[in-house]
Amino acid sequence: MWRSVLAAGVLAASMSSSLAESWPQRAVHVIVPVSAGSGTDIAARLFAERLAERWRQPVVVENRPGGDGLVGTAAFAGARDDHLLMFSFGAALTIYPVVQERLPYDPDRDIVPIAAATSTYIAVVASLQSNIMSLRDMMDRAREQPGKLNYNAAAGELPYFFTGLLKGAGVDMVLITYRDLNLAYQDLTEGRIDIQMTTLSPMLPLAQAGRVRVLAVTNGKRAPMAPEIPTASEAGYPGLALEGLAGFFGLRDMPAERRERVAADVRAVADDPILSDRLLAIGQMARAGTPEEFSRELNERRATMAAMVKRLGAKPVQ
Repeated sequence: MWRSVLAAGVLAASMSSSLAESWPQRAVHVIVPVSAGSGTDIAARLFAERLAERWRQPVVVENRPGGDGLVGTAAFAGARDDHLLMFSFGAALTIYPVVQERLPYDPDRDIVPIAAATSTYIAVVASLQSNIMSLRDMMDRAREQPGKLNYNAAAGELPYFFTGLLKGAGVDMVLITYRDLNLAYQDLTEGRIDIQMTTLSPMLPLAQAGRVRVLAVTNGKRAPMAPEIPTASEAGYPGLALEGLAGFFGLRDMPAERRERVAADVRAVADDPILSDRLLAIGQMARAGTPEEFSRELNERRATMAAMVKRLGAKPVQ
């Protein structure tokens, strides 16, 4: 009898392993909750191309923009498809649960982190008309002239992070918000806003054309495509350290074996030097890690964002 039970257990484990190894059996669809052509979208397509080669199945990217990522994330979380993944920045699990009283998904139940894939270079940029030359100059000017300087920060975590940092430093600057970041960039070049915190890649051409001044990147290391730009830590502001984080997510009923397998394939793709070069060209850096590492980083970032929001005294939006 015990031999029969043991044999049945071995057979079940073998069948489970076989099913895990046979995935995917058809095209895999990847929801990207931002518009086509954005940095996140381009990174998703670069990974999709290489994953399709490994899986020998098409990997189709579907853009679901709207609500700073909430529309696409909700569509993903509400799906029941074992061949559906999401590639997204981390805000859906880090800042939105903190600032939104009600979400169309449960961030702790409906979405499973699989693997980080990229880090985006984030920059603090000044208009030339402001005559701000460095981060220290920006802080000093803001203290000397409270409420005179204004700024914009791109979507997701950045407005809360930057605003929380300024308030914690006792600096008074006016936040200007935009629905369309392209309008913010235009106002920055024309001097209608003084400071912008956003991804580095769209700022570099403007800086090279002499239309804006990049003060620092907030990443831990200098950007290879602009090594002359210091990090915020090097400029004397380690509290401004922040990297744009994006990766792959699965649905809540995703088997652990498949999660590990997809994460391993993402790591293999991230190690490809050709892919790394293509990501650097759009201001991103390939990353690799385990599901546990990705989950831990997202949880730590949510705690950081919660502290920032508490510092601001902001209440969740209903």
